[in-house]
Amino acid sequence: MYRLRIRNLSQLVTISNDGKSFKIGKDLGQLNIIKNGTIIINNLGLIEDLGPSDVLDEKYKDATFTQDLDGTGKSAIPGFVDGHTHPVWSGDRVHEFVMKLSGVSYLEIHKAGGGIGFTVDHTKKSSEEELEELLRIRLKRMLRQGTTLLEAKSGYGLELETEVKMLKVLHKVAKEGPVEIVSTYLGAHSVPKGSTSAAATNDIVANQIPRIKELNAKGELSVENIDVFLEEGVFNQEETTRILEAGEDAGLSLNFHGDELHYMNSGELAGELRALAVSHLEKVSDEGIAAMARRPSFAVLLPTTAYLLRLHPPPARKMIDAGVPVALGSDFNPNAHCLSMPFVMNLSCVLMHLSPNEALVAATLNSAGSLNRGKTHGSLEVGKVGDLIVINHSNWEHIIYEMVDPPLLHVVKKGFVVHSNPLVS
Repeated sequence: MYRLRIRNLSQLVTISNDGKSFKIGKDLGQLNIIKNGTIIINNLGLIEDLGPSDVLDEKYKDATFTQDLDGTGKSAIPGFVDGHTHPVWSGDRVHEFVMKLSGVSYLEIHKAGGGIGFTVDHTKKSSEEELEELLRIRLKRMLRQGTTLLEAKSGYGLELETEVKMLKVLHKVAKEGPVEIVSTYLGAHSVPKGSTSAAATNDIVANQIPRIKELNAKGELSVENIDVFLEEGVFNQEETTRILEAGEDAGLSLNFHGDELHYMNSGELAGELRALAVSHLEKVSDEGIAAMARRPSFAVLLPTTAYLLRLHPPPARKMIDAGVPVALGSDFNPNAHCLSMPFVMNLSCVLMHLSPNEALVAATLNSAGSLNRGKTHGSLEVGKVGDLIVINHSNWEHIIYEMVDPPLLHVVKKGFVVHSNPLVS
């Protein structure tokens, strides 16, 4: 008995078939596609087998399946992996959206007490239970758009109590499923009101990181990464380095914001510290790109940010040509209220000149790699987690082409159909 079989898929897009945990350079645009394919997921939620339908029909002619779907005229791809989100917060910022449209900059709003500071004030006042319910709703909406795994940050506390509250919310809701969460501590998202970056750095290193390490060890938290907003007027390179190194000493992977609004030497720092990933990179230098390629450090690109803030997009093509592993994230937060990876992929093609093939790899295998999950998630290969999306079209590219309302028929998590859209059937 197997959990799920989907037969006769016009295109079964596995991404790769060589076990690699990410793709770079020209390989980023190469997809492994099985025509008229079948995929079988076992009762552990792992991919048991996949291949041409006629071959697997014969091989499994005596097998039984809890659920057996006909994929005729449809295609399947891996579940999306969102490489960068801020999903735990309260208090929307729709008023700031209107301000930005009138020409007020992100940093001007930030310096006036809006932006991150506005969300911090609201999040501090919210209970764990309120934040849990908000997170559940957001995860359900992400799931409906095909996201089955995501990175999720704290960062709207800026002091120990609220940061821990946010991380506990992530820890608890992650256990409920079905969306898997990789948790990131972002106590250095901004400088607290009335403080300085130097004082905030001292507090993070001396108090917050040791407590998070302690709670991780007790199993009360499940934090895997540490993040810092390396930016003018926020944390400088010396402070960022100190925080990241303290996080690494506590067992956390380095995955930080850099070179978004100003060039901050972020790519070079990533290479020096051997960081797992850097997000944004709109202002990254050629030297920074070369340093990231040597590690390699993942570039988690966020086209929603460039779109909403009217920034020049990050130099994705330069990064790809240099051999940097490029991943994608939604940057879901009160400033960039995007829950849809298909829309992110569309933006990456239009704004950053990725091909559809490159966008798909960046939103699946490479995003998984940026979260240390490339060996288990992000492609459809035997032994990997059975997360996939069934598209109601014989050509998978329609998931990108059909903006806003893509023809997403089923979302499968570990072999269970966890969402179906009757409107596209």
